[in-house]
Amino acid sequence: MDRTPAAAAAASDPARTTSAAPGAGPAVSRAVTARPPDPLRDAAARVLFRNWIERSTVPSRTLYPHQWSWDSAFVAIGLRHLSPLRAQLELETLLRAQWADGRIPHIVFNPSVPPDAYFPGPGFWRSRTAGRAAGAPDAVETSGIVQPPVHALAAWLVHLADPGLSRARSFLARLHPRLAAWHRFLLHRRDLGGAGLAAVVHPWEQGMDNSPCWDGPLSRVPPADPGTFRRADLHHGSPRERPTDLDYGRYVRLAADYRNRGYGAHDAHHADAARGPGFAVEDPAFNALLIASEHALARITGELGVPATARHERAERLTRVLVERLWDPRDGIFRCRDLHADAPDAADTRDGQNGPGGQRGPGGARGAGALVVERGVTGLVPLLLPGLPDGVAAALVRTACGPRFALGGRARLVPSHDLLSPAFDPRRYWRGPAWVNVNWLLERGLRLHGERARADALRAAVLDVAAASGFAEYVDPYTGDGHGARGFSWSAALALDLHLDAGRGEPAHHTAGPGTRERARHE
Repeated sequence: MDRTPAAAAAASDPARTTSAAPGAGPAVSRAVTARPPDPLRDAAARVLFRNWIERSTVPSRTLYPHQWSWDSAFVAIGLRHLSPLRAQLELETLLRAQWADGRIPHIVFNPSVPPDAYFPGPGFWRSRTAGRAAGAPDAVETSGIVQPPVHALAAWLVHLADPGLSRARSFLARLHPRLAAWHRFLLHRRDLGGAGLAAVVHPWEQGMDNSPCWDGPLSRVPPADPGTFRRADLHHGSPRERPTDLDYGRYVRLAADYRNRGYGAHDAHHADAARGPGFAVEDPAFNALLIASEHALARITGELGVPATARHERAERLTRVLVERLWDPRDGIFRCRDLHADAPDAADTRDGQNGPGGQRGPGGARGAGALVVERGVTGLVPLLLPGLPDGVAAALVRTACGPRFALGGRARLVPSHDLLSPAFDPRRYWRGPAWVNVNWLLERGLRLHGERARADALRAAVLDVAAASGFAEYVDPYTGDGHGARGFSWSAALALDLHLDAGRGEPAHHTAGPGTRERARHE
């Protein structure tokens, strides 16, 4: 056994060790050579190792004691710097809970956690029974809705952290069919507007749970009786910072209705999913992440020796539809499209037509819906994409730096909602606070489109706020004061990624579409 001081320090400090996990196969634990003190790295590593449970990471041991879908993708992106093996296991564990229809559920429940520790828990979702027709797994209990598809992007970045380990474990070869099935589910089962974009059927699916962008679509949903459920989140978070009881009642009603319909297993392709009071929205961020992951899945396909041109072309086609369907050229932002709206709203009718710039969205009258008036940060996230039409990326940067989002101005981080909206609230969850994951995505987008100085400034602000807030779940965008859970996993993971990638400047082109060489090789 190595008894050197460096080895002893590494063995006692998980932040300095690449450690094996149960069932990981050959032992890969190894001590890292001595390094200079790095307080941010060590603090972030302590959060991630503290929140690691057997083979995956919980967002927070108190408020969120199970595995969440897009949380795990973001966690893996940061965890790869500490332990590429654990980062791989994070994604593998999540994908083992995938349903036969391809969906990746937004929660995978830990059976050792008391049933009343989180609501809605497994007793509400009843995945093994209500989800049987859709192919819910028997081995584990899950929710029945999804979250944004960051997973292929995360898998590719995890592979790049240690390609040798990835190839030795056939990491990408094993994940590829599952990721492809996941994308098929979204591109086919969730094309509710008929234009090619994926729609979300619950605010929790988009990830920005109580964004003011959902106020209009949710207003048609009658809330569940408050006496039929108990909010466990209020035991760990201030009611001032959480969704209101009215909103929560609507979330519960939507989820229960979807469950009672077998999680969409018996719906006709469009008609049943778009029927009656409910929620169906084409969201810019959700679809931008799907497109970014399509590009990443193309990279994965190429790594496995299969031509990837078709996947890149699909991503480019989806980018065009995203712009045609959701881009608002007048305000320089992408907007959500409410597929259940009966008539065009103010945003859609300013030119007397049903669509931005006076154009009717693809898909004709069926599924055209109407654009949502509120401006959320979801409308800036497509900056992450390559191949945006001339002027769109520049307009997004102007909007981000303008008075509504104040990038580089009076806000320390980009807020989750329009600062000038009456609905803006700097402390209430997704109605205004800034989130590390969103700012991480915007930093990548700025860098991709040549805005290096702005990307550097945003990166520095994220690192400062994340460390000072104790890696808070979300922060006041003006002051940086932390709210929600502390020691939040994706805040630590993505701050770590920004911190450790600063020196080498991880190129955005790793997921930004096919390079010249790749196109030539596959064509």
